[in-house]
Amino acid sequence: MKKIGLLSDTHSYMDEEILTAFKDCDEIWHAGDIGDSIVLDQLEEYKPTRAVYGNIDEQALRHRLPEHHRFQLEGLDIWMTHIGGYPGKYDKRVRESIRANPPDLFVCGHSHILKVMPDKRLNLLHLNPGACGHHGFHNMRTLLRFTLNDGKISDMEVVELGRRGLIKR
Repeated sequence: MKKIGLLSDTHSYMDEEILTAFKDCDEIWHAGDIGDSIVLDQLEEYKPTRAVYGNIDEQALRHRLPEHHRFQLEGLDIWMTHIGGYPGKYDKRVRESIRANPPDLFVCGHSHILKVMPDKRLNLLHLNPGACGHHGFHNMRTLLRFTLNDGKISDMEVVELGRRGLIKR
């Protein structure tokens, strides 16, 4: 059993609320647009972290991270990428591959829109945690927590971190 904390689109912003939200997690997954590599360093120091680079990420992060990360965990096939689209509207970068070999769990970021939606046609669950940073058009900063156990996903939680633009000092 693994408790997962999923975030995306930090855009160089990290605060204590993010770390607090992940205190009981076994792993942190970052679905891209990390921004400054200091954010990734902080996450990796805190918990084991899996991440992909996003379209705004600097070259140092692009050399350090993959664009697509496909792995097995707790009996599930997981594919994480930054720009992936969602059921019925997959991005052209992944469309053929996802149809030919769908994962159990498809994780992406980029849109800044929180989505947890099944793709019944491909028999997968799509996750986008929304955005944790202060750049973008989203109103509420969000992340997800969930549990993976023996091929099942459970205990899905949305965590709201507060409105975008309201930085606590």
